[in-house]
Amino acid sequence: MGIFSRMGDIINSNLNSMIDKAENPEKIARLIIQEMEDTLVEVRTDAARNIAERKELSRKADSYTDRANEWGAKAEIALTKDREDLARGALAAKQQAEQMAIVVTKEIEVLDEAVSKADGDLAKLQTKLDEAKAKHKSLMMRTTVAKGQIRMRTAIHNNKVDDALARYERMERKVDELEAHVEAYDLGAGDSLESQFAALEADDAIESELAALKASIGSKEKAVAKK
Repeated sequence: MGIFSRMGDIINSNLNSMIDKAENPEKIARLIIQEMEDTLVEVRTDAARNIAERKELSRKADSYTDRANEWGAKAEIALTKDREDLARGALAAKQQAEQMAIVVTKEIEVLDEAVSKADGDLAKLQTKLDEAKAKHKSLMMRTTVAKGQIRMRTAIHNNKVDDALARYERMERKVDELEAHVEAYDLGAGDSLESQFAALEADDAIESELAALKASIGSKEKAVAKK
């Protein structure tokens, strides 16, 4: 089973559970990212273990190859000494060492294939993880903006705000009325241009009447003096 199919089973299981509980998309996105990060750690751990095992098997393969070469050399020495029996035994040991080297080499090939596949899967998964994080960040920004807009719309259409503004307008009208009363008291308190001219005309009339009265009294006094 590949890491993507294994990870898919884990994520699908958790997603189905969250969807059944009607969890929000932001939590689902976080879960997916967490599962991908955990899978990356798991695959890297497996790859590191495979690489370490390959090194150990490589040392074993070299050891078996060296042993086969040694038994081959011993077989030659045995033949030079006319010890064909020993040569046969050495060649048997040489073949056994060669077979073990072949077995270990095949195991190394399996590990190489696993490490190579893990490398490709890790690259793909890292790309998917980067995309998921970018989309999650974008989703969070859009969510924040949307929530802010909702708060603004709620404030605009909130009846409490409208009531407060209406009370403020009523208070303004009351203040306007009070100021109007103050201004009404000041009406007529000062001399207007018409009233000043009327006062002048009244003064002229009084002066004329006073002059006439003085003239009348003077005439009467003269008449009495002549008698």
